[in-house]
Amino acid sequence: MAPESARTTGSSTGRSVEPPRRQRSDAQRNVVALVEAAKTVFAGSGVDAPAKEIAELAGVGVGTLYRHFPRRSDLVKAVLQREMDACADAASTLSAAYEPGVALAKWLGRYTEFLATKRGLAAALHSGDPAFDALPGYFFERLGPALGSLLEAAIASGEIRAGISSKDLLNAVANLCLPVADEGVAYSQRMVALLIDGLRYTVEPQRS
Repeated sequence: MAPESARTTGSSTGRSVEPPRRQRSDAQRNVVALVEAAKTVFAGSGVDAPAKEIAELAGVGVGTLYRHFPRRSDLVKAVLQREMDACADAASTLSAAYEPGVALAKWLGRYTEFLATKRGLAAALHSGDPAFDALPGYFFERLGPALGSLLEAAIASGEIRAGISSKDLLNAVANLCLPVADEGVAYSQRMVALLIDGLRYTVEPQRS
């Protein structure tokens, strides 16, 4: 058995060493706090907001911010991936709580909110930075199956017309959420609501 001093200090110098699990846990909490703070700050101050503003909101030092996200593009990418994951994960939660048609409508509303976050980061995303090259693939990889499961259930229940794919619907909502002068997210939400009403519409067969 190791001497008591070795067990308590973890080094021959006598300095206390935190368990690796505690370090990983603290680091993960810092990452989550920084990404959430960045989302809030980017929405209010833009993607070029000072690092100090983000770090202060997250409750950490600027050094911690740069340790986890050395470049601004790393932080922007993390914000978008986190929002994509949250949006995708919402599909199973909504499916368990609501009828298929309602679950689909609520998820499309959640997706509209995500697109509003993405709109605020458009300047960075169109900068040509290779850090963002993988995001389109990640977008369809995460959101396509999530929407597909909701869409299939709503079609099977007879609440939504058939003949539309998840990719079609993702692109249609994205187009409706493109920026319009003097209009905000509420305008996009109204347009998406009209689209959902259209999906519910079925053509009556013509009588001879």
